[in-house]
Amino acid sequence: MVSSDQRRRQLAREKFERQQQRREDARRRTRRLTVVIASAVAVVAVIGGATYFATSGDDDKDSKAGAAASQSPSASAAPSPSASEESKPEPAMKIDKTAKYTMSLKTSQGDISFNMDAAKTPHTTNSFKSLADKKFFDGTKCHRLTTQGIFVLQCGDPKGDGTGGPGYTIPDENLTALGKAGADGTVTYPAGTVAMANTGQAHTGGSQFFLVYKDSKLPPSYTPFGTMDADSLKAVEAIGKAGVTGGAADGAPKKAVNISKAAVDKA
Repeated sequence: MVSSDQRRRQLAREKFERQQQRREDARRRTRRLTVVIASAVAVVAVIGGATYFATSGDDDKDSKAGAAASQSPSASAAPSPSASEESKPEPAMKIDKTAKYTMSLKTSQGDISFNMDAAKTPHTTNSFKSLADKKFFDGTKCHRLTTQGIFVLQCGDPKGDGTGGPGYTIPDENLTALGKAGADGTVTYPAGTVAMANTGQAHTGGSQFFLVYKDSKLPPSYTPFGTMDADSLKAVEAIGKAGVTGGAADGAPKKAVNISKAAVDKA
């Protein structure tokens, strides 16, 4: 027969073990989140790009692929649900998958627009249409400009710091459109291309996107879903030419790009 004192010790031990298990579970969640956040911080510190790519092969290939990865457009973990968030489903498909759409941005540096082909990128086009209809992009800014290695203007973050998103993710699409990766693991994203930013992992796109204003070599991991018209490309080129605040190669554009209104309409 178990004495009351033994029973108290047993209950105390079981309580302690439960507390230890909860603490260990919390530590594991924190470690996972810290790894993602640390990677995102490293992204900004190096050239704001995702450093989540593992390379293999000889040292020369490794260094080239690593350099491309370190400069890649990225979003932090926020577009994916964090440990404390519930993941929302992507918007229900409501667009015409056979049609072309145009996204128009009214910005403090002039109008910027690009065409989207729903047949090639239905999930991306549908998501942007849904977000624009909800005025998700209105009042946001393009938070990141890169002027060395790659040449992109990154927008679409409601927080304005590279960590924001819509609370859901969309699948990667159209990744073979720019051809097969070369020996360095990259393809050329031509000037005028609009593509999705992500966390460096597959299918982690949210609302952040980047506008390529000069040919840029990147891993074929970013959904290319739009093409700017000539006037829009010139507007983004001017933003790129003005450079980054403080003279760095990567950071907030010196010419602030504030989006007052975004719309997606059938072309």
